[in-house]
Amino acid sequence: MRVLFSVAVIAAVSLPLGAHAQSADEAAGAGAGLATGAVAGAIIGGPVGAALGGAIGAIAGGALSAPQAARVQQYVVTQGTPSAYVQDQVVVGAPLPRTVSSYPVPADVGVNTQYNYSVLNERTVVVDPQTRRVIQVID
Repeated sequence: MRVLFSVAVIAAVSLPLGAHAQSADEAAGAGAGLATGAVAGAIIGGPVGAALGGAIGAIAGGALSAPQAARVQQYVVTQGTPSAYVQDQVVVGAPLPRTVSSYPVPADVGVNTQYNYSVLNERTVVVDPQTRRVIQVID
């Protein structure tokens, strides 16, 4: 019964998130994040943890889908964007150092242009321009 309740809660949470996605690729990213977050949340906190983890995972997983990430990576390579080198690990959630520039993703790349990108330690990262936090690392 708890599993059924958890699935219902996750479905209820995912529907509004899917409605706000701007493309099928973004919806896929949010869905993957939702599923991953829900599993992790269920392990830690049961049904309530599953619902909360799913919601958080959908937000985090909604950065760029694999096809979008590939388009951004291809764009970055063709631009020859220089890599900045930092001592810290390049991970999601880490702030972009103030000495490192980020650049807008042009609309003609075909992805949500609310994000910026940068290259850190030879890895392309997607950055939230408002918070300057890394929201995705593209390998």
